Amino acid sequence: MLEFKSFSERVDKLTSDQFEDFALELFQFQSRSNPVYASYLKARRINPSSIKEITSIPFLPIRFFKDKEVVSGPSTAFFKFYSSSGTTGMVTSKHLIWSESWYLSHSKRIFESFYGDLSEFHVLALLPAYLERPGSSLVSMAKFFIEESGSPHSGFYLYNQKELLNKLAFLSSDGKKVLLLGVTFALLDLAESGLAFEKMDNLIVMETGGMKGRRREMIREEVHDSLKSFFQVDRIHSEYGMTELMSQAYSQGEGRFSLPLSLRIFLRDVNDPYSQTVKVQGGINVIDLGNFHSCAFIETQDLGKIDDKGMLEVLGRFDNSELRGCNLLVQ
Repeated sequence: MLEFKSFSERVDKLTSDQFEDFALELFQFQSRSNPVYASYLKARRINPSSIKEITSIPFLPIRFFKDKEVVSGPSTAFFKFYSSSGTTGMVTSKHLIWSESWYLSHSKRIFESFYGDLSEFHVLALLPAYLERPGSSLVSMAKFFIEESGSPHSGFYLYNQKELLNKLAFLSSDGKKVLLLGVTFALLDLAESGLAFEKMDNLIVMETGGMKGRRREMIREEVHDSLKSFFQVDRIHSEYGMTELMSQAYSQGEGRFSLPLSLRIFLRDVNDPYSQTVKVQGGINVIDLGNFHSCAFIETQDLGKIDDKGMLEVLGRFDNSELRGCNLLVQ
């Protein structure tokens, strides 16, 4: 695990010009130490020594996190994991983690790079369903943000909508900013509750995604229009993260995400999962240097596009995404 300690320190101090060399080094390390990734490369007949540029690095289909323990090293050395949400009967993903304390400090550093110190916020987390199951990385991050805010008014909310609105009204004249961090379906439920809301000048509403089995699927513009109308704000912020990644991206409006230094996006042809050279729109492949302990190169089930400023817009998920992915079996 000495490599993990070294890698974590390098991620902490990462600069943009170091990304490519670090990613190539991680690829060589994980091609040797990650049995699942190594088997995947072997099945595709890829010689790791032939990979000289990050655009040539193969991405592991995210579905393998449902079936395998995707770690660099023996799984017996990992004592904690995060698991994804899902509807009844679904096989959920499991991501073994090296150090929860590092993940939390890394998440805080990313958030503060976009929004400033957490001590300047009251953090109210509306995360029903996620709070009701163990192993959510989002809940762990929200709990840490609540603690780091140092505010006695920060806290979690389940279905107690009136209590949440009363707390927001109480904080509306406070000097601190208020971050309402909510899973999308719960924010929509609140917006459609019929309860009254008074406009706040110090409020940031941030949706984290999450509609699985709870509501009909809606396009982002429809979701944000509903939330903007209820909360009387000009824009809705968003967080893009997932169980299988240690890093998060943030949007400060219009669904366009800025990436932290540890994260880079490549787009692949939707008809050719091995192609990651699409320039404008396609399937989202992610290099997350925070995944130094597992696999840093992930082929997600999301569709996206990159605008002329290099910002990511997430367009949705592949149809039949549970069936999508590489059909090579990793033994």
